[in-house]
Amino acid sequence: MIYDIAIIGAGPAGLSAAIYGQRAGLNTITFEANVHGGQIINTPEVENYPALGKVTGVEYAMNLYEQATGFGATIEYKGVTEVNLKDEIKTLICNDGTEYQAKSVIIATGVTRRKLDIPGEDKFLGAGVSYCATCDGLFFKDKIAVVVGGGNTALEDAVYLATVCEKVYLVHRRDRFRGDRAEVEKVLKNPKIEIVYDTIPLSIEGEGKVERLVVKNVKTEKTTIIPTSAVFVAVGLIPQNDMFTGQIDMVDGYIDAGESCKTNIEGVFVAGDTRNKTLRQLVTATSDGAIAATAAAAYVTK
Repeated sequence: MIYDIAIIGAGPAGLSAAIYGQRAGLNTITFEANVHGGQIINTPEVENYPALGKVTGVEYAMNLYEQATGFGATIEYKGVTEVNLKDEIKTLICNDGTEYQAKSVIIATGVTRRKLDIPGEDKFLGAGVSYCATCDGLFFKDKIAVVVGGGNTALEDAVYLATVCEKVYLVHRRDRFRGDRAEVEKVLKNPKIEIVYDTIPLSIEGEGKVERLVVKNVKTEKTTIIPTSAVFVAVGLIPQNDMFTGQIDMVDGYIDAGESCKTNIEGVFVAGDTRNKTLRQLVTATSDGAIAATAAAAYVTK
């Protein structure tokens, strides 16, 4: 069977593409290596999506999934490991060895969290080191936690952890934040959050579990120790595009495509955080999904 549209990734961009593809009367299939929803499931509260109000990231992901499947979208929980995109009929090979073909492909592989790459990070993974505050925050109820980062994710993580932890340190390498002003204000107004500016982490230490974070002030060069039970890492994102290297044009690992979501390959489109763009938000991911699916539908039906 040859599908009209194959979508790689079932995050907000991929599921939005599936909705628009199905509504266009096309036969779509979506592949997801992990759980549907993407990075948004790690967000404790979504409040900046127009007219949506306030919902958790998990609630939003479930609603989007139910809407997509309600339109007849098929989701295969398999990881795509190999692709051939340059032929007219595209080929996708999954991690279980199965092979699929499609007339068009939408890449919505998203991003993963960047690591600190410091001593102790791998050693204490699952024993105090985490990349998901909403997933693991409750394990540290009434304890001290540290968030490392300065973007929206770090700010949101700090605010969320302050609702369950005794105290939260927010370690940031600069003297100002990169996140939205609204998120910054929440952090500044929270008495349980202590901001540690101009500071980088050096190592995570402890006996069997995280007990302290060694940090250094980049201006004074002074090294100090922050006692903590947990270190939550939120220092950036890495696009998941390795399998497309050599086939698709990229910029710093992100797939190069403009607002049309068309790549340099006929019949191949990109949507969401994995696209080279200036703003990576839920609203832009769903917009990309709609644009990419509409463009793919036009390509297939022509």
